[in-house]
Amino acid sequence: MQENISKDSIEKWLKGWSLSRELPLPTKFKSGFKVDVGYKKQKIRYVFPNLNEDFIELANSIVEPWSFLKVCARPDALKNLLPPRWVIQPQGYMMTSSRRMIEKSVNLRDEYKIEFEEYNSTSVIKIIAKNGDLAAIGRVVLVDDLAIYDRISTDINHKRKGLATVLMKELEKIALSKEIYKNFLVATEEGKLLYKSLGWELSCLYTSVVIPGN
Repeated sequence: MQENISKDSIEKWLKGWSLSRELPLPTKFKSGFKVDVGYKKQKIRYVFPNLNEDFIELANSIVEPWSFLKVCARPDALKNLLPPRWVIQPQGYMMTSSRRMIEKSVNLRDEYKIEFEEYNSTSVIKIIAKNGDLAAIGRVVLVDDLAIYDRISTDINHKRKGLATVLMKELEKIALSKEIYKNFLVATEEGKLLYKSLGWELSCLYTSVVIPGN
């Protein structure tokens, strides 16, 4: 596992993340980046490729609830550096792949169909059940030479049917159609297992902290 990700990759990923959510594009902030998110429980996020003085100074200066700081670092490295108002969030994992995903013998069952949408440079794949339920959904945003996969999810009532694997392969087809082989995503603990099974590699831990509010 790498200890850090290049600042260029962070910037491209964060741009894709913002486009996927129809948010303002990231701006540079000292050695990191800032996104004015504007959600009720995530007003702003700062993302840093490394744990450094810029990150620590910012953590000491912010007091507004629902501000997020995110950094490519282990959570235990932050514990003694941050004021107690900051709360560490569930662990994230930055993952990358520079080759085709592993082929798996998983086919879409007859009771499902695939739908495609596009908006704001974002391609969306939906897997719909016969009863109309949204069984799984995911997005890919192409930023220069990098494919950013985002918000991959399967409804709890449709898990263990290979839908996430089908979804990822369909999203990959979009990147490959533009001859893009470099892939990037941030995984949850649960999602990490799926992506590893498809050949993705863990590049670094991605740790988030927030000042919670009411």
